Amino acid sequence: MSDKTDITLIINGQSHAIRVESRRTLADAIREDCGQTGTHIGCEHGVCGACTVLVNGEPVRSCLMFAQQADGKQIRTVEGLAYGEEMHPMQRAFMENHGLQCGFCTPGFLMLAVGVLEREPDISDHDLVDVLSSNLCRCTGYQNIIKAVRAAAVEMRQS
Repeated sequence: MSDKTDITLIINGQSHAIRVESRRTLADAIREDCGQTGTHIGCEHGVCGACTVLVNGEPVRSCLMFAQQADGKQIRTVEGLAYGEEMHPMQRAFMENHGLQCGFCTPGFLMLAVGVLEREPDISDHDLVDVLSSNLCRCTGYQNIIKAVRAAAVEMRQS
């Protein structure tokens, strides 16, 4: 009897049929089994948010979710943000507003911000800052990250 289960992760529109142990995290499955290394793993306790991805449009900490829980669901990672060669407005805003810093936390911030703004495009500035406070930046570049997300929010509302 095998303690592994066959699942299919649908990442950025592509199906990945993999076999995982029941306690395998979604973050590890995305990175190691599916080769999508843009999702970073920081604290592995759901505190830092570096591993944030969208599952069925909702931001989740992939280090806290088992891969089996995401079986058959739509997963969007930082690799799926751009439209071909064209960057997503959030990616472009991070570059233009110097929100990148060392870049370790960037994928998590991008996915958190995109997930929230796609779901709630008219979120108040106060609530947006509150949501962003759930992710950590070890470089403490919060002001530029917030500036970038505000700029992208305006652009995303106009498109």
